Amino acid sequence: MVGETDIKDKNEARKIVILLISLVAVLLIGGALLFPALMEIATVHMLPGLGFKDAAVISFFVTIVLMIVLTITAGEGLLGELQFVLGGFFLFFLIIWMFIAWIF
Repeated sequence: MVGETDIKDKNEARKIVILLISLVAVLLIGGALLFPALMEIATVHMLPGLGFKDAAVISFFVTIVLMIVLTITAGEGLLGELQFVLGGFFLFFLIIWMFIAWIF
């Protein structure tokens, strides 16, 4: 025995799924149409690059500020979990350094 509310819920769920599928399809089509223009913009503006030395300096200060903010918001203070802060520092530094050198 299927109740009237179950039928309404099924119809509503079908409508939502159809809308989500159509939204994803529109986004994929739009992304496919924008891809050549975005690649042209990326090649023009990202060609010169920043360099590894400048990116390392920027990454160092960004990582220091980020580690201070993370340790203060964690509640333990700056020396609470020093072994994790040092590991996180080097990991964040490496990732941010490579991203800055790659993107800018």
